[in-house]
Amino acid sequence: MKKNHNPYYPDRKWLMSLGVFCLLFLIFILIVTPGYPKSSSDADFSHGTTRLVLDSDGNEMLELGLPPLPRFAYFISGTKGDGGSMRRLLQAVYHPRNYYLLHLDLEASDSERLELAKYVKSESVFREFRNVMVVGKANLITDKGPTMIASTLQAIAILLKRAKDWDWFINLSASDYPLLSQDDLLHVFSFLPRDLNFVEHSSNLGWKEDLGARTIIIDPALYHTKKSGVFWAKERRSIPSSFKLFTGSSWVVLTKPFLEFCIWGWDNLPRTLLMYYTNFLSSPEGYFHTIICNHKDYQNTTVNQDLHYMKWDNTQNQHPINLTSEHFIDMVQSGLPFARSFAENSSVLNRIDAELLKRSNGQFTLGAWCMRSSVSEKGPCVGYGSPHAVKPTSSSKRLEKLLMKLLDHENFRPRQCR
Repeated sequence: MKKNHNPYYPDRKWLMSLGVFCLLFLIFILIVTPGYPKSSSDADFSHGTTRLVLDSDGNEMLELGLPPLPRFAYFISGTKGDGGSMRRLLQAVYHPRNYYLLHLDLEASDSERLELAKYVKSESVFREFRNVMVVGKANLITDKGPTMIASTLQAIAILLKRAKDWDWFINLSASDYPLLSQDDLLHVFSFLPRDLNFVEHSSNLGWKEDLGARTIIIDPALYHTKKSGVFWAKERRSIPSSFKLFTGSSWVVLTKPFLEFCIWGWDNLPRTLLMYYTNFLSSPEGYFHTIICNHKDYQNTTVNQDLHYMKWDNTQNQHPINLTSEHFIDMVQSGLPFARSFAENSSVLNRIDAELLKRSNGQFTLGAWCMRSSVSEKGPCVGYGSPHAVKPTSSSKRLEKLLMKLLDHENFRPRQCR
């Protein structure tokens, strides 16, 4: 007898086929969807950032769901005799989340550059996290000439190619030193908009109008292999009319999008200014500043501060004096994350290590990523914690206070590109 077919109840075989099809389709979507982690090692858990935070009584608290931590790309440069200082600086500012590019210029000996490269290659922490690089072919650098800008742009290009996921670029010299840990810096910067560019700048050129903008210099390091000073041409030039000149500090904290604009230059401004500053005295003190303040997409992203503590001599602020223990309290109270300049192995560096960074000679700065034995908090790392966990100290509060002041409505907009 033929069974009655009820149109409101589909055939069971058809339902089973539909179920199998939906299951296979779901599996296919999960496999091909971009960004779906195929294993736990491929997953990026940085968006669920875990942090060890100190409360008002100094007790550790575990906090979840905070903003994702940023990454910094450091360019550390030096010259003859700076190998030891660069090594110490690298240990002081190291963190597995960041990237580091080291450059000893052509004035340093081959043996000094080789020794630095051997250290980077032999250090177990660097082998583990693979985030420290050394420029293989050294450049000849003249402090007041355009060769320093050329070297910096090369470093940025290398970092853009070899390390794609960073947020801010920081340039340091061998005579710089941090005043807080990278855990502090990463923690505080995680709360900042990722489009802020820290560059001290002013359109008031002062003495640089006559000795910089109107004079034409030639840097022999562009075409010689031996270092010598720049020399001046007899001809003079007028102040540009197609763009406005700005000047400021050579030390910057710049965003990746802005530096991509400088390197790739879909607008011709970066190339035009690079040509102009080739014959400009102290071009590192004006190149990025003039680009950022002459382009509508970036001029409102500037914070007028280079984040360095410096004390100047009396010769038109051309040379910062060497800092000593006399300046220690003022350095700490400034809230600034970096300071310069320091003499090699200055006693004040030992005090910064002991009181601010919690590191001993030859070791890395204290951080949640570096697991130390319970015997000493300043010893070597006996294991590696998560690079997504940070342990900020009281120094982060000083930096936070400084940034709140810089970003206050009375300081932020009125000091941009003026």
